Amino acid sequence: MGQKKDLTGSEKSKIVRYLAEGCSSLKIAKLLKRDHRTIKRFIQNSQQGRKKRVEKPRRKITAHELRKVKRAAAKMPLATSSATFQSCNITGVPKSTRCGILRDMAKVRKAERRPPLNKTHKLKRQDWAKKYLKTDFSKVLWTDEMRVSLDGPDGWARGWIGKGQRAPVRLRRQQGGGGVLVWAGIIKDELVGPFRVEDGVKLNSQSYCQFLEDTFFKQWYRKKSASFKKNMIFMQDNAPSHASKYSTAWLARKGIKEEKLMTWPPCSPDLNPIENLWSIIKCEIYKEGKQYTSLNSVWEAVVAAARNVDGEQIKTLTESMDGRLLSVLAKKGGYIGR
Repeated sequence: MGQKKDLTGSEKSKIVRYLAEGCSSLKIAKLLKRDHRTIKRFIQNSQQGRKKRVEKPRRKITAHELRKVKRAAAKMPLATSSATFQSCNITGVPKSTRCGILRDMAKVRKAERRPPLNKTHKLKRQDWAKKYLKTDFSKVLWTDEMRVSLDGPDGWARGWIGKGQRAPVRLRRQQGGGGVLVWAGIIKDELVGPFRVEDGVKLNSQSYCQFLEDTFFKQWYRKKSASFKKNMIFMQDNAPSHASKYSTAWLARKGIKEEKLMTWPPCSPDLNPIENLWSIIKCEIYKEGKQYTSLNSVWEAVVAAARNVDGEQIKTLTESMDGRLLSVLAKKGGYIGR
């Protein structure tokens, strides 16, 4: 004799409705054309309700084990709670307890992203710091490019949401929506730009020089006095389009050569103060998880955020260079943070 089918969801709903109407289990079995014992079993199971969960006594952690966990957390950054406790040979501790213990002595953080520095890089960073230790950095123009996207950096669209409120909906784009490449410079307490690189243009040596001619030289540099041009030092990083022979020769024809063109150590974004300006602008344009629907709208946001950066903020960044050079020498060419 074959096994009969279990009650369907529709049949269970009908049983509940018939019981509410006062029907007996026998009458319900006849109405549904099901075995009487099946109906009675369902009614009995429903009346019993869910069994209460029996709380098991939690394992107590001794003071000695806590010290071991603290040492393991220091030696194993980014490890999971399970791996941390296993390295201490502490077993039988549930995840909630592990996380509670670690929360009192540590924080969940992402790994910091740093440029790779080998021995040669560190030596060149020290040589650079020694070379420019007595430089008047108020005469240095610090330049760089930044790319801004429509959605902003991953993980920035997080924040506190009140109970009972739904998280705002974010747009999903199949290819990210593209981005805008922005160039700018800072000198003393002045912001140069920002200038927008034309969409679709890949910055090689020729396009980079043409871009500088159309923006930096025509719109800013030409308006400066001869004495200013004589004393200004131009800084750019070692991107291929910047450090190529073509770009170096082109800048030399513009009068930016030798001591007027700052040499730059490899893998050193932490030494360029304009990187901090990019952080200020990005925090402003992407605050509260803001997204943009077009490249023009995100560019307008960059321009508006740049206008809100006052001269004192820029001066603080450019005046930080003496301290950065001393930090490089103190750390023997190591990464100094920003």
